[in-house]
Amino acid sequence: MRLDHLAIAAETLEDGVAWAEERFGVSFLAGGKHTRFGTHNRLLGLVDGLYLEVIAADPDASCDGARWFGLDTFVGPPRLANWICEPTDFDAFMVHGMRKVAMERGDLRWDMGVPTDGSLPLGGGFPTVLHWHTETPPGRSLAPSGCALRTLTIAHPQAGDIKRALSGHLTDPRVRFDVAPDVRLSAVFETPRGVVTL
Repeated sequence: MRLDHLAIAAETLEDGVAWAEERFGVSFLAGGKHTRFGTHNRLLGLVDGLYLEVIAADPDASCDGARWFGLDTFVGPPRLANWICEPTDFDAFMVHGMRKVAMERGDLRWDMGVPTDGSLPLGGGFPTVLHWHTETPPGRSLAPSGCALRTLTIAHPQAGDIKRALSGHLTDPRVRFDVAPDVRLSAVFETPRGVVTL
């Protein structure tokens, strides 16, 4: 299992991008629209084939059903809300309500694990999973930004169970788990403006 990207959710894409760019000191690049879920995004290439996206509901698009990433119920300031991994065996990780949804955006094609109600697996404590059908996903094709992920910490009441379920699959030393009463994701990045924590 490979960490693919992290997602910042926002009430509007403009607010989310402004919030992230102020912290990182770099510009996010054009992403696109996800017609299936009525969302749009902007992207930032990170070191080691990772990337960061800002995602929000697209006010000009409708969605037949619930939007993914919990965006139908998202309120408040922008924040790190989701972590997305690509497992070797995609179907084996269709857990915590996820079902396979075929996705496309421009030339990109991928399968995504999305609960029917649009929620995040275990409230965001368990990774959303995907499988790319391209040799050049965004993490490999985005222009470098000079930013790098240092650590990702998943705080969750069931952090121990999540860690055990991913043991032997996710071996990225940057990913850490903490038992906590509430679900919270935090990440530390190296940026042109120094160390930034989201």
